[in-house]
Amino acid sequence: MKKYINKIVGILAPAAILGTVSCMDLDETVYNELTKDSFYSNETEVMEGVLRPFTHMQAWLAPTGQSGYYYHGEMAADQVAWPQKGRHGYDGGDHIRLHYHTWTSQEPRLRGSWALMWEGLGYVNAVIADMEELNFESIGMTSDDKASILAELRVMHAYHYLKIMDMWGNVPIVTTVGEPINPPTATRQEVFAFVEQELLDNVELLQPLSQEMVGRVSKAAGYAMLSELYLNAEKWAGTAMYDKCIEYSDKVIDGEGGSLTGTMELDPDILGPFNNTNHMSPENIFQFAFSRKGGFEFNWGGFYVGYSNISEVWDVTFSGWNAFVVIPSAFDAYQENDLRKQEWFLFGTQYKYGTEEPILGTEEYDGQPLEYVNTIRRNSEGATGEGSMTEGEENSGARFNKYRSGTKDDENYWENDYIIYRLTELYFNKAEAILRQNGGMATQEAVDLINASRQRAFTDADWADAMYTTSTLTLEELLAERGREFIFEGKRRTDLIRFGDFTQGSWWDHEATNDPNKELFPIPHVQTALNPNLEQNPGYNQ
Repeated sequence: MKKYINKIVGILAPAAILGTVSCMDLDETVYNELTKDSFYSNETEVMEGVLRPFTHMQAWLAPTGQSGYYYHGEMAADQVAWPQKGRHGYDGGDHIRLHYHTWTSQEPRLRGSWALMWEGLGYVNAVIADMEELNFESIGMTSDDKASILAELRVMHAYHYLKIMDMWGNVPIVTTVGEPINPPTATRQEVFAFVEQELLDNVELLQPLSQEMVGRVSKAAGYAMLSELYLNAEKWAGTAMYDKCIEYSDKVIDGEGGSLTGTMELDPDILGPFNNTNHMSPENIFQFAFSRKGGFEFNWGGFYVGYSNISEVWDVTFSGWNAFVVIPSAFDAYQENDLRKQEWFLFGTQYKYGTEEPILGTEEYDGQPLEYVNTIRRNSEGATGEGSMTEGEENSGARFNKYRSGTKDDENYWENDYIIYRLTELYFNKAEAILRQNGGMATQEAVDLINASRQRAFTDADWADAMYTTSTLTLEELLAERGREFIFEGKRRTDLIRFGDFTQGSWWDHEATNDPNKELFPIPHVQTALNPNLEQNPGYNQ
């Protein structure tokens, strides 16, 4: 996909870009009018239209925007938080309410998330309509090309609904832009059935995963979506479907959906799936094909990177808002000899790249060496303990270091793709499904699946004590290990809900709500006001 990025960026609606026409000569030939009938004149232009939803989807799915699925999935869970740090980060209390689960139907960021995700769905529906009408043979493409491209778009449509269903549950099902004007609410079970059928009808028509399919919806990506859907079926549809989760996990694991390197396998390097050449990682399945060279870099800096001084730690050109921090209990969940704890986080005193010269703070620690600590509390108050959402400082909490851009003189500087699915997740999905089918007890097959991933995080000398057995891999421990493996990847809220810990669990500065209604977000009040056919989710005011 990277070869299309330069052309895709900036395209807002290929079927509705109009130029200026002189009013003095009504017979003037128009050279700059672009409609769907004139735009799709070759394969490149077709792919620009097909891939347009990707350039929008990154705003709500990846950690690049402030109001999307990622933000709500991580901020409402037990691993990362956005506490107030001195005079920064209060932001109307948005992050505090999300952490405490005291949100309402009037949350501005929920309104933003709803708008982003449904706008993205509209892009998919619009392009499907264009592709259905397009005569592919007239532009040198085949009917098989058309079938495959339409399948890709319909699977993307299903994926949007999978995530919308995860957040709001009971929502309208819409397949045509603007029709109907006020669509009625469908139940979560109906949405689940729609997503399942759309995936099953189209997944076998997709192209297999390959380097040419990086950043597109491949057959392996479709299988991974089905694995996720069936893993959560008991919660989302009211019926356990773990056998189907295993079936589609196996299709990915066995390479039936293709692979990037000829063989579907785990990356031996725990940084491999995330580095600046991660489009070559053998375990990556579905990703946003970001590219700094193409003018469309994956800017994780906003959420995860400190102020401008932190750019000196990595020798990079980007910085951030000093926003997300790791919750102390999440950092403590790693053993000290776990290589993930050593590699995926910034912790302790921070030094200028390649030197032993510490960088200096700019806020509470202005002029002093900046040291990230595993507490979120104002040291000036002389207090001890883990602190709260309103007590942070610029040094509070371990920080994100999972994606590595490389230094600014690196040939592949900031070429990182954002990973949506990787093979490790299918290992975990299958293992969990096996445990749940077996009354919560691990089989050797399930243990082997998790150990295959976990072993990368320990040296040979430490592995004998770190490996799981059928007696130590419980469902509770599986959830903990899933958290350690997928931290920062936008999956934690969904996992906690599936395990029953989202509303019943307590962590750091969050007390259990014991309110099952909080497993769904409220439909924004402006939407229920605009569409009288929308039904608010239980427990929320209209």
